[in-house]
Amino acid sequence: MPSDLPRSRLDLYLDLIRFNRPAGWLVLLWPTLTALWVAAGGFPGWHLLAVFVLGTFLMRSSGCCINDIADRDFDRHVKRTAHRPITSGLVSVKEALLVGVALALVSLGLVLTTRWEAVAWSVPAVLVTILYPFTKRFFAMPQAFLGLAFNFGIVIAFAAVRGEVTATAWVLWLANMCLVLAYDTEYAMVDRDDDLKIGIRTSAITLGRFDVAAVMAFFVLCLALTAWALWPLVGGWRFALGLAGAAAQVVWHYTLIRRRRREDCFKAFSKSHWVGVTLFLGVILSFA
Repeated sequence: MPSDLPRSRLDLYLDLIRFNRPAGWLVLLWPTLTALWVAAGGFPGWHLLAVFVLGTFLMRSSGCCINDIADRDFDRHVKRTAHRPITSGLVSVKEALLVGVALALVSLGLVLTTRWEAVAWSVPAVLVTILYPFTKRFFAMPQAFLGLAFNFGIVIAFAAVRGEVTATAWVLWLANMCLVLAYDTEYAMVDRDDDLKIGIRTSAITLGRFDVAAVMAFFVLCLALTAWALWPLVGGWRFALGLAGAAAQVVWHYTLIRRRRREDCFKAFSKSHWVGVTLFLGVILSFA
């Protein structure tokens, strides 16, 4: 809720990077850590774990700055985003850009402590992150482009551990693409009425009355592809338990979004990272 009290610069910057709304970076973290564990065949070591946890948080935070700069003229017309720091004028575009660049550079510094192959994959990751906000102007399914940006953690994890991106990594990449399409379509369902008014394109608008069915199909494809990629490596009752837990959550998501109520769709999105948590736990327990 907006407040009439003056806010410190630090408070505004934390709001800018969604510090108090961790769901947005947790959905990136768990698939990345799953890939890291699979690539390493178990615990990857404290160095790589720290690099990817901090790097995921920093790059997502940087992405928030870029997104809010690009969307500042649209955000004032959307109920959920009208009071963001840039849109409300409390943080300038220049300030936000400096914060975003600083966070990205720190993240790059972390990747530089790993293999050069991981550094090389970081370059297109940054470019896609910059381009994503602008795809809402012309691309019917910008959530797919968001999936490209969010999936680079999987590719970089394999590159950092093995020096190559294997077939398993690419199947996990595709599985996470489906997961991103599922939860970000739920997110887009929250803003559909506002987005239609201002002319932004989203998967929720493109899919129309098939939005709920599509979200469920994306979730199912994610679980099927994850099982296909990982069963030969970690198959067993522990991993099966993780898959079953994730499947149960998908059913719960359906009960939330089937009536398309704004608050329920947002709840589904905000809890979607638990699907990744459950799958990750199935993997680490299998390697234990």
